[in-house]
Amino acid sequence: MPIDPRKLKPTELVRLLNSTPLGEVISERQLHRHRSRAGFRIGDGRTVDLLRYVAWLVLERHRPRPEPTGLTGYEAHKERAAQRNREMALLGRDIATGEWVHPPRNTEQRERAERDFRLFCEAYLPQTFHLPWSDDHLKVIAKIEQAVLEGGLFAMAMPRGSGKTSLCEVACLWALVYGHREFVALIGSDEEHAASMLDSIKVELETNDLLEDDFSEVVGPVRAMEGIHQRAAGQIYRGKQTHIGWTAREIVLPTLPPLEWLGNHSPKSNGAIIKVAGITGRIRGMKHKRADGSSVRPALVLIDDPQTDESARSPSQCMTRERILAGAILGLAGPGRKIAGLMALTVVRPDDLADRILDREKHPQWQGERTKMVYAFPADEALWARYAELWREGMRADRGAGEATAFYLANREAMDAGAVIAWPERHHPDELSAIQHAMNLRLDRGDAAFWAEYQNEPLPEEQVDDELLTADEIVAKLNGQRRSEVPLAATHLTMFVDVQAKALFWLVAAWESDFTGYVLDYGTEPDQKADYFTLRDVRRTLAAAVPRAGIEGAIYAGLERLAEAKLGREWQRDDGSTVRIDRCLVDANWGQSSDVVYQFCRQSRFASVLLPSHGRYVGASSIPFSEYKRKRGDRVGLNWRVPVTTGRRIVRHVVFDTNFWKSFVHARLAVPMGDPGCLSLFGRQAERHRLLAEHLTAEYRVKTEGRGRTVDEWKLRVDGLDNHWLDCLVGCAVAASMGGAAPAGLAADTPKPRPTMRLSELRRDRR
Repeated sequence: MPIDPRKLKPTELVRLLNSTPLGEVISERQLHRHRSRAGFRIGDGRTVDLLRYVAWLVLERHRPRPEPTGLTGYEAHKERAAQRNREMALLGRDIATGEWVHPPRNTEQRERAERDFRLFCEAYLPQTFHLPWSDDHLKVIAKIEQAVLEGGLFAMAMPRGSGKTSLCEVACLWALVYGHREFVALIGSDEEHAASMLDSIKVELETNDLLEDDFSEVVGPVRAMEGIHQRAAGQIYRGKQTHIGWTAREIVLPTLPPLEWLGNHSPKSNGAIIKVAGITGRIRGMKHKRADGSSVRPALVLIDDPQTDESARSPSQCMTRERILAGAILGLAGPGRKIAGLMALTVVRPDDLADRILDREKHPQWQGERTKMVYAFPADEALWARYAELWREGMRADRGAGEATAFYLANREAMDAGAVIAWPERHHPDELSAIQHAMNLRLDRGDAAFWAEYQNEPLPEEQVDDELLTADEIVAKLNGQRRSEVPLAATHLTMFVDVQAKALFWLVAAWESDFTGYVLDYGTEPDQKADYFTLRDVRRTLAAAVPRAGIEGAIYAGLERLAEAKLGREWQRDDGSTVRIDRCLVDANWGQSSDVVYQFCRQSRFASVLLPSHGRYVGASSIPFSEYKRKRGDRVGLNWRVPVTTGRRIVRHVVFDTNFWKSFVHARLAVPMGDPGCLSLFGRQAERHRLLAEHLTAEYRVKTEGRGRTVDEWKLRVDGLDNHWLDCLVGCAVAASMGGAAPAGLAADTPKPRPTMRLSELRRDRR
């Protein structure tokens, strides 16, 4: 393509000059400064005349400089250099010297898109929205438009990959650049998710030329920073600071003076802000102080997938996030003002946060609506069953889906009959239709994932074990006793402490001699003072309680505080009498805590009650406790033993079979209220125990055979789930067994007595 050196665009001129063997000789910022100083002598405002530019540079190079008054020689040279640097710095900061801010290239399009969100998406982000819209997309676009322009709360569930996140991000842009909303809060499932959405918006502002053409008053100052975001603080336009903000968690659009092409009015986008946060992060009190001194609060909140896969499977997390939506987020606008909101959701499991928000009976204010990938499946199931066989055979043989696609092509009319698809254009290049794409997804992901993520109608979850209680069933097992009150029939009072680096989890339980159990109290040290929390995000930690101590010292101090509070007190029975805890086991399995637990149990004034404990995973292939060879001095019980100790750990400890005792505790939970052996919870408020129930149901059992026996092996349902109070309840049951409690029909594994022999028989044997 021929180049006219008399009419070069600035970017073309920079590219041309830098393509010589000398390397980089000029930058766009330097060229902008030169064009500002030379004016129309080197170009027409949009292009540069290379020959006249070179002539101007030569004249500038040889133009004599006046000596500063009163200075001569080297001092005058330094002052000239300093003055030149000050001028260049000022020119570099003032973005009015270049063409960063200019009239819109397409004024008519900009005006039409002001109240037409669909047109804005199509005109300014064609690469993002390159496929035709589906009817569901048009519904969502209409709701976004209404939320931004008029207000209201809208929740919509869309299949994975439908572009709901992109629509939320572009809605932020649309609301801000036109000044529809002065403050937009973008909320994600966590801070990382929210920050990634903000990064996507930043990319559009920095690289989208179509936006720059018509919204240079917003995009120009952003591009003028040239990727060096530290320049934001010093940026000026016509001598006045733009107050642009550009950080990892927020964007503040520039504040510019009245512009000619806006009828000498200031841009409506002046000082508009977008701030992001995770739904469980710091949301309350979100506000921004503008350059004119006014304080603004969020007027529009866009929430994208407010739950994670982990939180969707946790009723407590779902309830916590639901409360945040109803309280902190909807109250962002401040007193006396209503906030507009839009929430894009994906239903992961029945009765999760998304499922509840979309239920118009439970949350009518959100006006929830579900969309699907397939509204009606094909009628001919036999042909699709044959297609599935060919698809699986091709995948197993590494041939791909070619044979299945050929079969579909030959029978497409019959196989498509009866199908109603939401987005006909959505399919991969190697697929013939959106119907085939949907069926391939169903084969590849399985029915459970397909119905949840693409149909927003998750299948009912199957119980892993019908005998195990669900969290809802556990919280319903209430005995009406007051917290910390010991039932009169209980003969054993036990406690267990699960040691973690951040906090100590503890539980106290009372037991009758037949193992009828009562959970009296539980908590953490330090107390978290929250209805819901996980070990990963605890804020009140052991280290914070003893700032100068190391990890071992913090654990030791925490054990001391907990022992004084629980072992040093008297527990009241329901008849007014008092008892103390019989035995407290302390988990010594965690590597860094093992020695400090032994030290504490040896040195504490409650040493007679304390005992370090070690849970052992005894699987089907392991040697069961009943087959361990007993040594002199060992104490052996029901799948637990207290071995003789030697060496530096002179404190005795207990070792127990965790798999057996977890099955044992869940069997107690499954016993109906009133029957002997039932395990129940204190109080009358079921939701008070929701977090405890999640810990108790964090694991499931798998029956495994080995060494001629069948045992339960317990595993976490999801990696990272907290199960600490399950460990505590198991430890309390072991401590009760050590005290003599035994359920009917389940005796302890006591060794068989040795047969007695007379001295005469021994002498006869020797002969």
